[in-house]
Amino acid sequence: MTLSSRTGRSPRAAASLAAALAVLGLLAGCTPATSGVKGTPGAAGLRDPYFPKLGNGGYDVSRYALDLAYDPGTGRLDGTARITARATQDLSALNLDLSGLTVGAASVDGAPAAVSRAGDELTVRPRDELPLGREFTVTVDYSGVPEPLTDADGSTEGWLRSDDGAVAVGEPAGSMTWFPGNHHPSDKAVYEIALTAPGGLTALSNGVRVSSGKVSGGRVRTVWRQSEPMASYLATVMIGRYATTTGTALGSVPVVTAVEPGLVSATAGLRAELPGILARQQERFGPYPFGAAGAVVTADGLLGYALETQTRPVFPAGSFDRPTLVHELAHQWFGNSVTPETWRDIWLNEGFATYAEWLYAEEYGSVPARRSFETAFAEDANWAFPPADPPAAENLFDPPVYQRGAMVLHRLREAVGDGVFDELLRGWAAKYRHANASTADFTAYAESVAGRDLDDEVWEVWLYGDGRPEKP
Repeated sequence: MTLSSRTGRSPRAAASLAAALAVLGLLAGCTPATSGVKGTPGAAGLRDPYFPKLGNGGYDVSRYALDLAYDPGTGRLDGTARITARATQDLSALNLDLSGLTVGAASVDGAPAAVSRAGDELTVRPRDELPLGREFTVTVDYSGVPEPLTDADGSTEGWLRSDDGAVAVGEPAGSMTWFPGNHHPSDKAVYEIALTAPGGLTALSNGVRVSSGKVSGGRVRTVWRQSEPMASYLATVMIGRYATTTGTALGSVPVVTAVEPGLVSATAGLRAELPGILARQQERFGPYPFGAAGAVVTADGLLGYALETQTRPVFPAGSFDRPTLVHELAHQWFGNSVTPETWRDIWLNEGFATYAEWLYAEEYGSVPARRSFETAFAEDANWAFPPADPPAAENLFDPPVYQRGAMVLHRLREAVGDGVFDELLRGWAAKYRHANASTADFTAYAESVAGRDLDDEVWEVWLYGDGRPEKP
């Protein structure tokens, strides 16, 4: 993502050369740099251990403003993405991740920019090169029928078309199917997402709804704002015929739940428990990190899994049960607020959310966490690999990441005692609130709170060790 006067040349020749270069620049869709910066292109990929081409170097995004219009009849999406970022190097060009879709035009700070495509990489070359530290805005107009991605593990993500609308989910890379961006979890930003859809449909996204009104053609434009930083894989859109319920949690946090009409009565009881679950999690994990909350329940068959999309997790009807709700709400602290530095650190999401289930069962179901640990210990599938080192991308969401990740936390709890462990849970969520963290960050933090080295007791065997150890 990130383009002298010379001796031995007459003024006339120099002028002719400059004019020729200017013409060539215009033909290429850009003009020669006038900033005096000798930049280089930003990297096309951040070398993530599992997705080396995901994300881009040379800049850091602070804000996405997405303006999307969707036609459920044709499946066509028309979008404008305004991406505010800061250059982290002298930048001559930058890349954005975008799968499919057709780019109509692009600009940088209002000036037309040249664009090119190579696979899922969209390269934008600004008219003037961008110096280190410069804040700038890239605007991209695009359109087309989004196609979902099939992950290495066989699951489907991205923009998923339904009978009357669509659901967009993005873990780990599906968000690139519906907007261009820096689609790696290490580059978090705030979002404003405007959705234009036919009247009679509900359009939801992350955060708080800030406006809604009719526009041309009987359509309605609804704007949602996510004011706290968010990784792009947690961005979501739901368009369809939903029955919505509004309320509050934690005193003043607005709660929006939405379900397909046929699921209203079957889900009402559990949806009503959401504020209470959040309240207890806040007691255990520290202040709720966002200004909105909620849940969306879709009919089975569209989405094959529940996902912790920020402030508004989404559930297929068959997965909308109490343990899964507890799990996805716990992700608001562990995964959404404290976000993994790379995809290798995914156990920090899933191990914590799974342990939140164990804590809930211990408190409300009279199932001690030790019993949940022993059940997980007995399952052969949980010992396929260490949770901190999945062998490949298709293993990121395998049982060891969840269950053995939770076992790591229980062994940590047994090593340091309940009081220190409770302090550690709240402190971890506070120290890296709205930030990124790695496995090394976590082990160092846990040892700082415990006041001692935990390699022999916990990390070497449970986090990094191969195979099943002796039962403790």
